[in-house]
Amino acid sequence: MTAPHRSTAHPLGTWRRLAEVSVLLDGFHALKHALRFQARVEVAVTADRRAALALADELAPDVRNVLEALLAEIPEDTYRSLVPRPHPTGIAALAARPSRAANLDTLRRTPRTAPVVVLDNPRNLGNAGAVIRLAAGFGATGVVTTGTLDPWHPTVVRGGAGLHFATAVERLSVAELPRGPVFALDPEGDDIRTLKLPDDAVLAFGSERTGLSAELRSRADHLAALPMRPQVSSYNLATSVAMTLYHWSATGGAPA
Repeated sequence: MTAPHRSTAHPLGTWRRLAEVSVLLDGFHALKHALRFQARVEVAVTADRRAALALADELAPDVRNVLEALLAEIPEDTYRSLVPRPHPTGIAALAARPSRAANLDTLRRTPRTAPVVVLDNPRNLGNAGAVIRLAAGFGATGVVTTGTLDPWHPTVVRGGAGLHFATAVERLSVAELPRGPVFALDPEGDDIRTLKLPDDAVLAFGSERTGLSAELRSRADHLAALPMRPQVSSYNLATSVAMTLYHWSATGGAPA
């Protein structure tokens, strides 16, 4: 693991200067994962440095020394003024967002060895975060959202436990989607158990409320349906993504 970037400025000054342009890592697990995947962490603060390092000793000794060099202790009331909804672990940090150019290069590079997940006009920030966490765990190439939802919103990053830095995450239009056969999940599609999902697949999932947009449906090469008991209307979005990525991994793909 590379040494963390650490500003020589006072931590509060650095925080206030960078807060509007940086990714908020809210909580120990988000910071832990960001460090593991080489995020450029600009500043990290806690109201209880001793407790934070004890948590690292217990849950993530691989990043303990990095955290010791990075964490600055600040008063509790100051900490709460910086983080609107403080995580129970009492740790927060700011990191530089990966460049869009680098993410697009990853998403568009061919041949790909793992699918790209597309969330078509998602609405729920927490669902988007959970999907990014899943994609990172399965070693997907990246997660793309279409529509208005910002996949780097602080609530999405919190839901993704900082694993945005482990996969390429970007917002694109349907016309800008990466190359590859598009498998769109739809109740009218073929049973996914009869299909083999190639490593360069683009796996598309519709909005929680309205399903696939007409534009994305027109781009689909295949419609695939998840097995579902009659009279059950739908699965949660993250559950659908998990089932699909598991099917990919079980039929030839595998986590890195």
